[in-house]
Amino acid sequence: MSKADYPYPEDEFDAISPDAPTGVHRAPRSAWSRWWPFVLVLVLVPALAYGAVAFLSRTGDVPLVGGPTQGQEEPGGEELPADGTGEGEATPEGEGQDEETPPETETTTPPPAPQLDVPVVVLNGARVSGLAGRVAEELEGAGFVDVKPDNATEPLPPISTVYVASPDLQTTGELVATTVGVSAIVVDPEQAGLAVTLVLVTDPDA
Repeated sequence: MSKADYPYPEDEFDAISPDAPTGVHRAPRSAWSRWWPFVLVLVLVPALAYGAVAFLSRTGDVPLVGGPTQGQEEPGGEELPADGTGEGEATPEGEGQDEETPPETETTTPPPAPQLDVPVVVLNGARVSGLAGRVAEELEGAGFVDVKPDNATEPLPPISTVYVASPDLQTTGELVATTVGVSAIVVDPEQAGLAVTLVLVTDPDA
């Protein structure tokens, strides 16, 4: 609204003091003052990013695309020697290896030799005449020096048996059984008597 269009008469409030400011106006801003912050951001940010990447690449901490960080090994991978053969340093001989222990040798005590001088009694329980005497002669021919034939009394074993008085006479009883042709050998001091007793219930030669 202009002064000419003002419908009211002037009063003391419309009078302007000569000492009062008559109006202050801000000078219009130039185009450069409006755009320079954006230009500064466009220039400064890429420069800072480039500097950061260059610094990190020198320290080896820049992650590689599709791979592990520089200076780090692949997970689960093994370092290869410089020659690429895949073989590490050879372990010094004898280090980290179990020493071969010689196999244990089992020591077996040989069985005692048959005692040909022990008394051997041959009992005839087969009711075959002269059986005990004939078998006694066979044992004397095998080297036994103290053989006595006799008749057996009840009870009789189910098969012809060689009785020995102790385990140390086992080989002596085996020689008696082999010579006569009997398979049963029993350790029984009561039935064996002094040393060895052969009870015949059948004729071994029959």
